[in-house]
Amino acid sequence: MDDKERHARGMSVRRKVLGNAWVDKANTAKNAFDAEFQDMITRNVWAEIWTRPHYDERTRRVLVIGTMMALGKWDEFRLHVRAALNNGVTRDEIKEVLLQCAVYCGVPAANSAFHHAQQVWDEIDKAR
Repeated sequence: MDDKERHARGMSVRRKVLGNAWVDKANTAKNAFDAEFQDMITRNVWAEIWTRPHYDERTRRVLVIGTMMALGKWDEFRLHVRAALNNGVTRDEIKEVLLQCAVYCGVPAANSAFHHAQQVWDEIDKAR
C-alpha cells in the first residue's frame, strides 16, 4: 500500500470514529504549517494503528479515553468521549473507564474527566 492509499484508508477510519463533521472541520482548518502533521496522523494513527487486528474499535475508543485522562489532554478527551458515544459506547461504560482509570491516574485526573465528560453529555443533550 502506498502513502496515497494509506491516507485514504486512514481518512475512512478517521471519519468513522470521529464523524464527518469533525474531520471536515479539521481539514478546513488545515494550513501550510500543519498539513504534513495532519497527513502523518491520518496515515500512521488512523490507517496503521486503528486498523490493527488485535483490538476492535470499541476497545481502542475506551483505551484512548483512559489515555487522554491520564495525560490530562482534555480537548482530545472530549473529542474521544463524543466519538465513543456516537459509536455505541454508553455513558455507563465511559463512567466505568473513568472509575477504573481513577485508581491508576489519581482522583484529580478523574475529577476533571468526570467534569469534561458531563460537559460533553450536556452539549449532546442540549442539541437534541
